[in-house]
Amino acid sequence: MNRRKPIHNLRNLQRNRKGLRKSLTPAEAFLWNELKSQKFHGIKFRRQHSIKYYIVDFYCAQHKLIIELDGDYHDETEQQNKDELRDKELSEMDLTVLRYENNYVFEELEHVLGDIKKHCKLE
Repeated sequence: MNRRKPIHNLRNLQRNRKGLRKSLTPAEAFLWNELKSQKFHGIKFRRQHSIKYYIVDFYCAQHKLIIELDGDYHDETEQQNKDELRDKELSEMDLTVLRYENNYVFEELEHVLGDIKKHCKLE
């Protein structure tokens, strides 16, 4: 029997995921209010979901979509390099990563939701 090694919500990251769910950033909480409980066009999103050894902010399995919200530390060169490698590895798994700065979520929520709709082919 050829069983693939699981990559989602690995047990060793459970404590980290739970901790992150309890301490959402204001931008994550703001966007989560729009995505939770299938409020957004009936689409199920998970928050602080792990894929391999990465914990992503929001994940929709149905549309193979990851949404990442970036704080100021993502402006640092070292973190940008890490983000680039992470996004590349996730895209090699046929996943799409949409990345937004925290402030942008507050200022342009309709644009962010429009991008998600476009990716999910709801327009």
